[in-house]
Amino acid sequence: MRDRPTSVDLPAPRPSACPGLLRIVQALDGGICRVKLAGGVLSSTQARAIAEAAEHCASGVLELTNRSNLQIRGVLPGQQVELIECLRAAGLGPSNPAADDVRNLLLSPAAGLDPQALLDTRPLAAALLELLQNTPALHGLSAKFAIQLDGGEALAMLEHPHDIWLSALPGSPARLAFGLAGCPGDAPLGVINAEQAVPLVEQLLLLFLQLAGNEHSRMRQLLSVIPASQLLQQLQTRLPFAVQAAPIDWQRKPVSQHAPIGIYPQQQAGLCMVAAAARLGRIDAGQLRALADLAEQQGDASLRLTPWQGLLLPNIPEQSADKLLHALAELGLLTDVQEPLSHLIACTGSAACGKGLSDSKADALRLAERLRTSTARPQVHISACPRSCAAAHTAPFTLLASSAGHYQLYQRTPEAAGFGQLQASAMTIDEAGDWFAAHCATGNSDA
Repeated sequence: MRDRPTSVDLPAPRPSACPGLLRIVQALDGGICRVKLAGGVLSSTQARAIAEAAEHCASGVLELTNRSNLQIRGVLPGQQVELIECLRAAGLGPSNPAADDVRNLLLSPAAGLDPQALLDTRPLAAALLELLQNTPALHGLSAKFAIQLDGGEALAMLEHPHDIWLSALPGSPARLAFGLAGCPGDAPLGVINAEQAVPLVEQLLLLFLQLAGNEHSRMRQLLSVIPASQLLQQLQTRLPFAVQAAPIDWQRKPVSQHAPIGIYPQQQAGLCMVAAAARLGRIDAGQLRALADLAEQQGDASLRLTPWQGLLLPNIPEQSADKLLHALAELGLLTDVQEPLSHLIACTGSAACGKGLSDSKADALRLAERLRTSTARPQVHISACPRSCAAAHTAPFTLLASSAGHYQLYQRTPEAAGFGQLQASAMTIDEAGDWFAAHCATGNSDA
C-alpha cells in the first residue's frame, strides 16, 4: 500500500488565482508553485529536495513570501506532475491533499525560542493545522483566509491583517485574546483560556462559512454586513464555555517592524538565532542548498522562513554565530541593516507579471543604488500595481507604479487609509531616491 498518493490519486485543485502546491498558476516567467510550510519551518532535507526540484522542473528561482512560505517560479511546461511528486515525496504539502488551500497559519519565526515569548504557540499551531486539514467542512475556506498566532515574541510581524488572530496575554493560566479581520494589538473581541483555542477557532470558522455563503470570502467582508458583536453572540451559542470579556486596557507590547537581521538571543542557554534577508525576497536553488548545509553544520538542521521574506537559523551555538552570519553574507544574503536593500520590498513586476505596470524589482535595485550615496534608509514598498502582492501590511512608504518608470509616492499616516498620504503623483526612481535623501535622515527612516 502506498504511504502517499501519486498525482493520479490527487484531487483536482479548485479554481483560484492563488498558487498552491497542487495548483500551479501561470505567470509570464512560467508556472508558480507555492509550498506552504507548517510554522514556516523547513528541514535541511526538504530544502535540498526543493532546490533539486526547482533546478530540474523550473527556473531555479525561489521566492520567500510574506506569510513565511516558499514559491518555486518558472515551472516548465510538462514538468508540473514531476515537481508535485518530488515535493510530496519530501513530506511537503498537506497530510490531506484536499486541504492545501486552507493551511494559512502565521507564527513568529522565533516561536518556542524567543526569550520575550509569553506562550510557545507551536503545539497550538500543530493542533489548528490538524483541525484545518482533517475537517472537510473547512476546506471551503478561501485560499486567502488566514489565522495568526502571537505568543508575545519580540521577533513578530504584527502588521499583517489576518481574518482571525489570537495573542497571548501575560499571567497564568495561559490565556489568549482574539480578534477578527485585524492584527494582534487591535481591540480584541474576547478572551479564552489557551486550551479553548481549538474549539473556538473551529466554531468560528464554521459560523463564518454558514453566514458568508458564496457572497463573502474574507472576514472583513462579512463584518461589513454583520457587526462583530452580533457575530460574537452567535458564536457563544455554539460553544460549551463562556468567552471572557475583552480587557479594556490591554495593549500588545510593541515590536520592531524592521526585518530581523543579525544575531538574536534564545531562551535556551548557550544558543542563539541568526537571521538574514533575501534580496528582494528571492534566492536561487544553489543558495537554498548551501543554507541546508549550514543548518546541518551549525544548527539543528532546520531553517525558519520569516514574514519579512528572510530566513532564520535557530539553535546556533553562541560561539558559532559570527562565523555563520559571515557565511550567510558570503552566500549573497543581506546581513547588514545599513544596506538599503534590507529595507526595500518589491513585487514581481512587469518582467514576470502581466498586471505589472513597471519592472519593480529592477527599479528597486536602482533605488538601492541611489540610496547608498545618502544616509537615508527608508522602509519602502515598490508595487507595480494596486494589488500590493509583496506586502500584506502598509509600509512606511509606498511607491505605486502609475506607468512604466513612474510612481506615485505615498507615506503612511494615522489619518490616511490605504497606502497613506500622497506625496507625489509621478516620480521616476531617481527622483524618489532624491526625495528620500532629502526627507529621511539616518535614525528617522520611518518618518
